[in-house]
Amino acid sequence: MPDLIGQAVHAAMEKSQGDVEAASAALLKRAIPDAMILLDACRKGARYDIIAHPWIPDVLKKKTARGADEIWEARPKWTRAALPPGTHEITALDINGAYLSALKTHLPLGVLEHSAGNTHDRRRAGIHLITPPPWEHEAVLPNPIGNRDEAGPLWVTEPTLRLLLRLSGTKYGLCEPPVIHESFTSGATENLLEKFRGTLRDARETAIAEDDEVTLEYVKAMYSKFVSTMGESNYNRELYRPDWMHIIRSQAFANLWTKAFKAHNENLTVVRAMGTDELHVLGDWRRVFPEGRGVTEVKVKDVYTAGVGDAEN
Repeated sequence: MPDLIGQAVHAAMEKSQGDVEAASAALLKRAIPDAMILLDACRKGARYDIIAHPWIPDVLKKKTARGADEIWEARPKWTRAALPPGTHEITALDINGAYLSALKTHLPLGVLEHSAGNTHDRRRAGIHLITPPPWEHEAVLPNPIGNRDEAGPLWVTEPTLRLLLRLSGTKYGLCEPPVIHESFTSGATENLLEKFRGTLRDARETAIAEDDEVTLEYVKAMYSKFVSTMGESNYNRELYRPDWMHIIRSQAFANLWTKAFKAHNENLTVVRAMGTDELHVLGDWRRVFPEGRGVTEVKVKDVYTAGVGDAEN
């Protein structure tokens, strides 16, 4: 496969006559169409076809032009209510390439089909109307469905449902199983975007190793804008999959929750979990998470002190 990312960067640098800022600005403007070209190249000879503009159920449609649809992505926004006695040094960790890692998730291949009943088929993926279980660990861990003020059923995506089902199983036993009322699903695969993700990951790693900030920012724009515009967007008319957009975002949130649980399980005190990539911990985090800029590593965003009842900096 040709090095489309390297070719684009080389061409932009030549056109700007070595002006790094001008080249970077030009690359960021074309990140969305270039991401789609890269996706097409990565999909050549693939086992599964992409249905770019399928029928979409009403729950995935925005109610107004600037409004939202009915999908709950389970975005975490959690801060520990109380710390152990004393004053502590807390480290805010930044999870690298959160959306890039989240491209590995179970994505529905075809048109979403409706089903009813409290059953889950692991060979399929989509969105589900569930009643989430009570969460009794709020003092030490965020709720896997994020911060929600209202009780009752809500539409969640595949990663959120699978996380809840996993946590309710015998291995974890942290909650009761969610109740599934109805679903819109299709046959699915976890590897639909794997070559696309791997190409972006490799380009990112090479850029870091070569201290190439132009390529690094270009790659970041490609995968972040790819996710944000695959729903209802005027900037990307080649792909209309709001179900994928919500699923990938939810996968990023589920990945952050999993890292918070790993920290807790390794006897770190989890202080805060925010968005896709922010995890605050108390304790020797380097024995749990490798430090660096790779997608399997974390980097320090901030270090601050906090005392009893003052988990927020």
